[in-house]
Amino acid sequence: MEVTHPPDDEQTKLWNGRAGRTWVEMQELLDQLFKPFEDLLVEAVPAESGGRVLDVGCGTGSVLLAVARRLGAKGRCTGIDISEPMISAARARAEREGTPASFICANAQLHAFEPASFDLLISRFGVMFFDDPVRAFANLRQAARHDAELRFIAWRSAAENPFMTTAERAAAPLLPNLPARRPGAPGQFAFADPSRVSSILEESGWAEIDIQPIDVACTLPEKELVRYLTRLGPVGMFLQEADDRTRTQVIETVRAAFEPYVHGAEVRFTAACWSIGARAPSASAAPKEVASP
Repeated sequence: MEVTHPPDDEQTKLWNGRAGRTWVEMQELLDQLFKPFEDLLVEAVPAESGGRVLDVGCGTGSVLLAVARRLGAKGRCTGIDISEPMISAARARAEREGTPASFICANAQLHAFEPASFDLLISRFGVMFFDDPVRAFANLRQAARHDAELRFIAWRSAAENPFMTTAERAAAPLLPNLPARRPGAPGQFAFADPSRVSSILEESGWAEIDIQPIDVACTLPEKELVRYLTRLGPVGMFLQEADDRTRTQVIETVRAAFEPYVHGAEVRFTAACWSIGARAPSASAAPKEVASP
């Protein structure tokens, strides 16, 4: 496994610490929850077509390994993620399955990819965390071959995804120190504004930009709901250090707030996202390399 040590920044600390370990622990549930998005990305890849694929922010590897299985022996699949715990889990999965794939632990914004080496770049919720997204997508553009495709899925706004902020809103009166989300900052809803996304891609050298809204039905077992809300997101992170009394009070309050989404043995919600595509133009049409700050 190739490892490039990323800079000591907020996202590096987050995803190489408790958040990264939690995602590994919750891998099976999260793969189930986000399976519809995996299917959308995988179905767009022609079966047995070969080619080199890069999964940006590959996490624990579910999407990349599904693509690798679809491409078969002709394909060469690589995943990159800033989280060493998640990359380690992805590599272990690939070895268990016997699915050929390689993994890089690095910041895709800074990693020195082999120029013009990928035919397709994909991501499921993995590209909203760059501190300089123009520089990041310019770096990915340099890694793309002429006419290569970029396809990724990102969240729309927090307002359009009330399920994703239910825990924070319900817990806010009990947790006054809960950090507020900063609009446009690296994070889940950083790509909420399609005009901003289009501008980022244009400035970084991508062409034929297409941004389409998608509304995807997602489910998880009701029996997993408490584990979900106590392990993930801002509230989940806070609860891992809370005292027993606070933890009990918050869990009761937050679980009640999720009741509208509970339908018998299932929790159901609609994920409001963007399906985003672009293409790498010819070398003569590409912009100059984005300068380092």
